[in-house]
Amino acid sequence: MRVLGVDPGLTRCGLGLVEGSAGRPPTMIAVGVVKTPADLDIARRLVLIEAGIIEWITEYKPDAVAVERVFAQHNVQTVMGTAQAAGVAMLVAARMGLPVALHTPSEVKAAVTGSGRAGKEQVTEMVTRILKLPERPTPADAADALALAICHVWRGGVTNRFQQAVAAQASSASSRGGRR
Repeated sequence: MRVLGVDPGLTRCGLGLVEGSAGRPPTMIAVGVVKTPADLDIARRLVLIEAGIIEWITEYKPDAVAVERVFAQHNVQTVMGTAQAAGVAMLVAARMGLPVALHTPSEVKAAVTGSGRAGKEQVTEMVTRILKLPERPTPADAADALALAICHVWRGGVTNRFQQAVAAQASSASSRGGRR
């Protein structure tokens, strides 16, 4: 499975592409960030993020997109920009026919470090080790995007099977008129 991880942000939107499967070491395909100038209006910045994600999906052809689930922060302006960038990533993926998964920061940290409370430094160190990279991915947004992709590769299969089972059960119930 080839997964594009997206660490949403207005100034730097981290992108990391990983290939692998549950129980096997993943491989990094690409890593980078889409940067937008702070002096541009928000709509233009979101268009730049959209263009960057479209370019990555077109070039690298992932099977799925994993986006960090936005959580409450003290700085409302920061959380708004993060949520807007996440929305763009989800919309682009959906329009391009790709499944989208949302993973919480603690879920990602637990997947790559074993602790949902790990710091950014620990996450970056483990991403470097897991992917056997010669040096740490920078900036932190890029490392976080790789961590998201790793998390989805390792956990996505189980989640997808669960979602498929729920969908099959719902479909079966609706074909029987919703009666049990």
